[in-house]
Amino acid sequence: MNYKSSSAPIPVLLPLIVGMIAISFAPILVRYSDAPVSVQGMYRMLFTVLLMLPFGHRQLRSVSSISRKDWGLLGLAGFFLALHFLLWMASLNYTSIASSTIILTLEPVFVMIGAYFAFKDKIGKLPLLGLALAGAFVVGSGDFRISGEAFKGDMLSFTGMLAVVVNMLVAKVILRRVSSYLYSLIVFAIAFVCFAIYNAVLGINVIDYVPTEWLIFILLAIVPTVLGHMIFNWLLQFISPTTISMTVLAEPVGASLLGLMLFGEMLTTSQLIGGVLVIVGLLLYMRTESLGIPAASTSAEAA
Repeated sequence: MNYKSSSAPIPVLLPLIVGMIAISFAPILVRYSDAPVSVQGMYRMLFTVLLMLPFGHRQLRSVSSISRKDWGLLGLAGFFLALHFLLWMASLNYTSIASSTIILTLEPVFVMIGAYFAFKDKIGKLPLLGLALAGAFVVGSGDFRISGEAFKGDMLSFTGMLAVVVNMLVAKVILRRVSSYLYSLIVFAIAFVCFAIYNAVLGINVIDYVPTEWLIFILLAIVPTVLGHMIFNWLLQFISPTTISMTVLAEPVGASLLGLMLFGEMLTTSQLIGGVLVIVGLLLYMRTESLGIPAASTSAEAA
């Protein structure tokens, strides 16, 4: 069954904004937790799946109609999503929130390149993309350090960014044949299994945590995952992966402001100026993009 719709049932700008705000809370919640990032990721995925189950149980009947090829792609998407969370969340232990999130702003470039080779999507609006990217780099320039542990954190964030690019491109293929709800549920469940295996192999404690930690695990599921990643998965049915990936440019702005308020990570003048450039570039890009029309050049057989 083809789940691709000609247009979204609601204006896509609203869920895009909700998703952008939601993902900005991810680094803040990760910072508040003292649990290993693999434990945070495992429970983030588990609680997300449990939250989703009551709202789409009827669609579970469609699981039997998923082909072997799509199961393979779902497994690939789940693995790379888990890898993204593991690497990026770990980066916050070595570098600042601004530095870690700034590297994620490279995502639209790699998604655009990947979509070009995989789906023959056109590469356009480079000046607007460049404006937003330039602003994103300015946001983190005051805290971007290429040395010691900070460099290790930067590399973890960069590798995690590449992992989520693969996840998004694979999702674009599967979502032509599988509903966004079923896709999200299965991929989150597979990511949970990946984390559980990782923790079991390394002998990491997954039980003995204080109530505050369990609250953080639940909030990680509700805010950046359900209100962030799940919304983006749904939007992939209607708009291009490049457009959705552009929303990551807003994360350094929101995360840096939250980092200032909650952790006292001061913002420099260059970060404030860069934040304005990020917002202007992002809004101009979305305004010129046909948000309600799916990318006609995307082919389900391309991957």
